Parts: sequence; C-alpha cells; structure tokens
Amino acid sequence: MAAYLQWRRFVFFDRETVKEPPGLDGAGGKPFALPPGIAVCDSGRGSLVFGDILPGACQIWFLPRSLQLSSFQAYKLRVTHLYQLKQHSILVSIGEDEEGINPLVKVWNLEKRDGGNPLCTRIFPAIPGNKPTVVSCLTVHENLNFMAIGFADGSVVLTKGDITRDRHSKTQILHEGSYPVTGLAFRQSGKTTHLFVVTTENIQSYMLSVKDYPRLELDSHGCGLRCSSLSDPSQDLQFIVAGNECVYLYQPDERGPCFAFEGQKLIVHWYRGYLIIVSKDQKTSPKSEFAGNEAQNSDKQVLNIYDLCNKFIAYSSIFDDIVDVLAEWGSLYVLTRDGKIHVLQEKDTQTKLEACKSMLFRKNLFEMAINLAKSHHLDSDGLSEIFRQYGDHLYNKGNHDGAIQQYIRTIGKLEPSYVIRKFLDAQRIHNLTAYLQTLHLQSLANADHTTLLLNCYTKLKDSSKLEEFIKASDSEVRFDVETAIKVLRQAGYYSHAVYLAEKHEHHEWYLKIQLEDIKNYQEALHYIGKLPFEQAESNMKRYGKTLMHHVPNETTELLKILCTDYRPSGDSEGPGMLEGKKANSEEFIPVFANNSRELKAFLEHMTEVQTDSPQGVYDTLLELRLQNWAHEQDEQIKEKLHNEALTLLKSGRFKTVFDKALVLCQMHNFKDGVLYLYEQGKLFQQIMHYHMQNEQYKKVIEVCELYGDQEACLWEQALGYFARKEEDCKEYIAAVLKHIENKNLMPPLLVVQTLAHNSTATLSVIKDYLVNKLQKQSRQIEQDEQRIQKYREETTRIRQEIEELKASPKIFQKTKCSICTSALELPSVHFLCGHSFHQHCFESYSESDSECPTCMPENRKVMDMIRAQEQKRDLHDQFQHQLKCSNDGFSVVADYFGRGVFNKLTLITDLPSGKAATTIEAGLQRELLIHTKRST
Repeated sequence: MAAYLQWRRFVFFDRETVKEPPGLDGAGGKPFALPPGIAVCDSGRGSLVFGDILPGACQIWFLPRSLQLSSFQAYKLRVTHLYQLKQHSILVSIGEDEEGINPLVKVWNLEKRDGGNPLCTRIFPAIPGNKPTVVSCLTVHENLNFMAIGFADGSVVLTKGDITRDRHSKTQILHEGSYPVTGLAFRQSGKTTHLFVVTTENIQSYMLSVKDYPRLELDSHGCGLRCSSLSDPSQDLQFIVAGNECVYLYQPDERGPCFAFEGQKLIVHWYRGYLIIVSKDQKTSPKSEFAGNEAQNSDKQVLNIYDLCNKFIAYSSIFDDIVDVLAEWGSLYVLTRDGKIHVLQEKDTQTKLEACKSMLFRKNLFEMAINLAKSHHLDSDGLSEIFRQYGDHLYNKGNHDGAIQQYIRTIGKLEPSYVIRKFLDAQRIHNLTAYLQTLHLQSLANADHTTLLLNCYTKLKDSSKLEEFIKASDSEVRFDVETAIKVLRQAGYYSHAVYLAEKHEHHEWYLKIQLEDIKNYQEALHYIGKLPFEQAESNMKRYGKTLMHHVPNETTELLKILCTDYRPSGDSEGPGMLEGKKANSEEFIPVFANNSRELKAFLEHMTEVQTDSPQGVYDTLLELRLQNWAHEQDEQIKEKLHNEALTLLKSGRFKTVFDKALVLCQMHNFKDGVLYLYEQGKLFQQIMHYHMQNEQYKKVIEVCELYGDQEACLWEQALGYFARKEEDCKEYIAAVLKHIENKNLMPPLLVVQTLAHNSTATLSVIKDYLVNKLQKQSRQIEQDEQRIQKYREETTRIRQEIEELKASPKIFQKTKCSICTSALELPSVHFLCGHSFHQHCFESYSESDSECPTCMPENRKVMDMIRAQEQKRDLHDQFQHQLKCSNDGFSVVADYFGRGVFNKLTLITDLPSGKAATTIEAGLQRELLIHTKRST
C-alpha cells in the first residue's frame, strides 16, 4: 500500500476555462456556458455529449471542437445515462418517456439521419424481468456484441449479439443481488471477454467467452456510483475501484495493488496512464447517499491526477461542484454545475521534465526522474543525460559500484572516455572492467576499448573472465579480434591469443605466435596444411625458411604436396571433392637455403611427378648435381653423380636456356657436359678449341672428321693450330693436308704460308701435298688446252656456217615435224637451225613466233649466262668508279657488303689460261646464239 501523502506533486497540466468563440463583431472571451439541466455526459468521436433532465425538452446535446452546440430530443421526460462508443458512431442512451419507473434503451446511429436527427436503430425497455427498478449504470463493448445495464436492485442485464438490432441479439439477466450495482466494465484480452460488476458491497467478474458465464467474486467491498473505471494496457487493463480509504486494482481472477488515497471519492476516470479522482474537499463535511456523488452547490471538490507507475501527483486543483470529467481532443474537460467547462491541457514531455528535474535532482530523486522520463517516452538522449547526472552524483558520494551501473546505462550516448577517465585508478579497475564488458556486449567498443579491457583482465589475473570474454559468442564478435590478439600476445597469454587467431582465421597471427613465441613448429606446419590453397601458399613463402630449419623433412613433404596436388588436410575425401591445386615449385627454391639434401629430394620429386615443372627447377637441380659431383671424393659416388648430371642434361629441358646450362658446366669443369652442349648447339669450333686447349691432338682430328663436312673451316683452323705448335706434329699435319687436298679447301700458297710459322715443319711435310697439287694443276692445264683447241675448231666451223648463210640459200630438207615426228605437210614452219614444224604444232608449243621451240631452252640458258656476266661486269665497273671517287672508301665497301655483293667468295686456283679459255668459250656461245636469232 502506497500513501499518497508521500507522493511528489507536480503541475503537469495547464488549466483554462473554455471561452465562447468570437462572433461576427469580433466580440468573445466570455466563459462558454452549457444549457441548464445537464445531468449526464460522455465523449467520443470528436464531440462532447450531454443529456439534460429538463421536463418537456429532454435533449441530447453535441459539442464539437468548434463549440457549435447542436441537439435533438431523445426522450420526453429525462435522459439518465449516455454511452458514446470510441470506435463506432453509435450512441446508447437510457431515459424515460413517461412517468413512473419505465426506462427505455435507445441505440442511435450518428452517421445516419432521420428527419435531421440521428437514426434510432433500436428501442427496448431496460427493466429486468418486468420488475420496475432504477437503472444505475451502463456499459457497451466496442465490438457492439455486448451491452450491460446495472440496476439499483442489484441485478445486471446482459445483451449479447448485435446491440443495434433486435433480431440479432439476446437479452438475459446475468446477475442478481441485494446491493445496488454501481459500476460495470468490459475487459477484452485476446479472445477472452470479462465483465466486471461492482456493487456497494462487493466486486465480481464474469467470463463471457465461456458458456454459462462463470462468476468469480474478487472482493467483499465495493464503491459508490461512478467510482470505478478500467485502466489502459499500461496498467494491464486492470479494473479500478475507488473506496473512501483506498483505491484497489483488480485482474479478472485476483486483486492487484492498492493505493491509500483517502477521502470520499465522487468520480473516477482513467486517461492516458493517469488515474483521475474527484473527491470531496476534506475541509467540508461529507454529504453522501449510497452513491456518495451528489453534493450541494456550495461543496468544494478536489480533482487529483495520479501517475501510479511513477507514484506522483501530476496535477491537483479545487473545483466547484463537478458534474463529470471528459477526455476528448487530447485534453481533459471538467464540467461544473454552473454550466462552465474547464480544460486541462497536459504539458509536453520536455516542459514537464524541465519543470521537475531541477527539484528532483536537487533532492537527489534520480530514480523518480528516470521513471518519469520513461513513462513519458523521453528519447534516449534525454534519458542518458539523467543517467549521467545520477552516475556523477553516486561517484561524488564514493558509491563507485552504483555509479558504474548508471554509467553503463549511458552506453551508446555518452562518450566512453568520460567514464573511463574516472575509473582508470587501479583501485577501481573492477568497475572499469564491468563498464568495458557491457560496452563490448553492445558492440560499441573500438580497438582501444578492447585493449583496455584485456589489460584489465590481465592485471586482475582473471583467466576465467578472460576466457569467458574471448569465447562468449561464436556467432557474433563484439570486439576487434586483431587488437585482442596483440594485447594477449604482449601480456604473455599465448594460448588465448592462439585460440582467437585460430577461431577467427587470423592465420598470420596464429603462425607468428606459434613460431616466434611458443616455438611449436610441428603445430604451425600442421595448421598451414589445413589452410586453403592461396593462404597455405603465401604462408609457406613467408615462414618456409624457419620451418625448414627446424622441421626439414615435414616441411619438404608439405611443399611436395603443395606443388603437385594440394588439398587442405581438413577436407573430407569423396567423389565431390574439389580438384587439387598446385603452386609454382620454382618460387619455393629459396626456402631450402642451407638445406641442399632436402632441396635435391624436392627437385627430383618435382621432375619425376611433374615433367612440365618450371625451367628454374631443372636449372637448380642441374646446378645442385654439378656441385655434388664437383665436391664428391668417393670415385664410385662421383661416377654416379656424373651420370645423373649428364642424364639431366640430355633430358632436353635446357634447349631454351642453353647458355645458362653451359655456364654451369663450365663453372664446375664438367667436361662431358660442356662438350655435349657444344654439340647440341652446333658449336663445332668451340668443341675443337676445347680439345686444342687441352692439347688433345687426336680429338682435334676426330672433331674435324665428324663435323668438317658441316663446317669446312675446321680443317683450316686445325692446320693453323698444328702449324703453331713447336713440337713434332708431322703426323697430324699430314692428315690435315690430305683432307684439305681431297676437298680442295685451301690454295697451296695459303697452305705454305700457314706452315711457314712452324719451325719444326720441314719441306718434307708438304712435299707430297705440293707434288700432288702440281700434278693436278698440270693435268688441268692439259685439259684446258684441249678444250681451247676444241672451242677454236668449233668457232671456225660456226663462222663458216654463218658465211654460208649470208652468201648462199638455205635448203630445208626435213621431211618430219620436229615435235610430233609426223610427215611434214603444208603449211609448215622452218628455222635456219634446221628444225621444221607443222604450223599447228608450232603454234601449240611455241612461246614466241621468232624462236625455235626445240632450240629455245638451250638458247635461253646461254642468254641468261651472258646477261649475268654483263650485270656483274657493270656492277664491278660501278663499284670501282665509286671506290675511286669517294673520300671514304670503307663506307663504299660496307654498303656493297650490306647489299650481299660479297656473300659468295670464290677462290680461283686455276691457271690464267683456263680463265681465258672459259672467257673465249662464253664469247663464242654468245656470238653463235646471236647469229642464230638473226637467221630466224
């Protein structure tokens, strides 16, 4: 029970008297006056509704917001009860049309008209069981399916069905008793409907949604007329009953709280979370009947507006003889017996809070201020400010635990640094930890807050809280994970840091801590093997050297898998598993620094299972094998390594990097590899020079024999090499000279000049060569002289034929065609060369009308030779002319060299007579051909 005398009083409503609207002349300002005789009233649907009891008039009045009164006659004698529904334009009234106790219920549809008046849709008598008794109260359900009427004899009549029609409703006596019924109220909760019935002596509830309407008595005391009401959902739709000592609240099945509001209650209403009570002024003596609501005009009455949630009085004022209190248009309207209307306008929330905050804060009534702000739906910014001031107050008093609780309620509005600065002292670290925890739970913490909270945990050495924090939520992370990992690592909580890194897939941090702090290399390697391909590849490049140093075998195995067919070790195998990926093995070669044994195993594995490995793999493997071969002392192992290196060279993988492989072999003095590469690169001169440098004379001769046909200059170089040797090389010189002689590779004079540099080479060395050469030249001279004689005789013969053709006629005696060998027939074609043709054969086979088809191929060869000689002669003359006239002879030679004039160099070793004979022969052929064409 709460005593209202202890409740704070505020003025949350402004009181004014309703004035008449200004007229046409602008006059106004007089208090608005209701018609006389108003006895009952209600409100809803935008109007205040009144009923009078003046005999003969009996009007129902409507007062809209414009204060333009309108009315219609509802009854002949009096109107005793009105009920305006809030959700429908339906008005239910009870009154009398004739003397005696004969009340009538009328249902009016305000939206429909009948002769200018609202349409009355239903009329029926309100007497229970034909017993004449006075109606005491009326209530109607908003769904229009229930209506209850209470009587002074203690009975209640319930109408179920459509209350606007006779045919669709049923009326029955719900309750009978000995005490007058003073209040009725329907309560709807979901599909359950209850009816509260209060008399002067008891309170009961009926469940109307169940058959037979079960009844439950809630209390054994009641209240007077108009001293009960139904609250809104803010008070859980409780039934309010106001006695002279207390105000009681009831649920349909039990009694709720009560409030000790003393005084004789006259009127009770509920309005927007407020309880409105009109009671007699305690300074006057009570004058009550059974209802206690009729007072003389001189009585003073007090209107109190209570906030039951926050336990304060929102407004209190004294009025003269209140008729009723109505709620409409967002305000309260108080009707007094003198016909005046007073409006109570609730102040806005900000104004109310400003009015009360100063007093509440001054008296440290922060809880009341908070409840008041919440009940008036103050925004979060306003509430946060109250929490802050409350927290400051508690902090200044030394109540740090209480203060931090208030500061926690400001999270999201108040800057966290404001609170953190207050609790940075070591003695208050528990409070700071609580604040930071809540900050993280609301996902409003930044990296600095996470750092601070973790430092608090570590300083408190509260491992359980620390684990709870980092393992709190698997679905949502409320802190910066990377910051948490850094702080935990710095504080030495490696296991917690590793847990966070693994859980949130911060692979880099996990590996850093495992390798640098915990030194658990096996676990780090196993973790990399579970990562997706891209991350496993990048981390092996980053940490591969460290892992190779400590766990070389396991690291090598993982690299083999990574570069061939990698699948994360956590993946389940099955037909639907993704195809494995492979990394570039060449990129991992630096990982094997100082681990040549593992490197060799890795490279050999790659070349075996992946023949298309990058070239760098083969290059490194070759270099590694050559190094091992060069440093090996055991002859058997050395021979094995030699064969492995040579096999690798012969695998055909070094064609594109020939130079690199050659350099490697030369660096390690790998003779067989060098010679093999020279051979593959057709570097025959280098092969011979290699043997020359090693003075392997037989090998020099072998190279010339093997590759001399492809590169003839090898024999010349061999001759020069042996000629420079001071030791006895007659055997090798003789072999070279024999081959030079057979192939006619060098002029004899050049051979003699070459051998002149050798002091040990005597004339006997080249005696046979010179003799053979001279004999050949002698035979060539004889052949040339015979040819000259033949050409001379041929020339004489041709000249004679020419003279005969010039001086005597030519007789054509051919009888067969030279093409088809058939007998000649006219027309035919004859040439001076002696060939004859059918005309049709000649036209078919001849390319020119002036040339013999039979002689033309040979003649063309001769003509082509003549033209070529003339062009060469002209080119030679032009070259000689430019060379003489130019100041820079070298540029002229370079220009002709670039044009390919000197591409083919012919060494002339024959005697001049042979050259002359050749020239004579060419001249004779050219002259014969010219004369032949002329005769045609």
